[in-house]
Amino acid sequence: MTTPLFLLRCVQMGISIRDLDLLTIGMVNDLFAELHRDDEKFDYVATQEDFDKF
Repeated sequence: MTTPLFLLRCVQMGISIRDLDLLTIGMVNDLFAELHRDDEKFDYVATQEDFDKF
């Protein structure tokens, strides 16, 4: 990822330059990835019982 692309992603998410002092590049990438998954519908959502079995 180039610096201009990184800054574009920050602007798209409303992250200011001041906010970047508190975030890592990885955190910004994770936030951007999750932003596009918000509208995704899942066929099955794991329950506590599923986690206990795991």
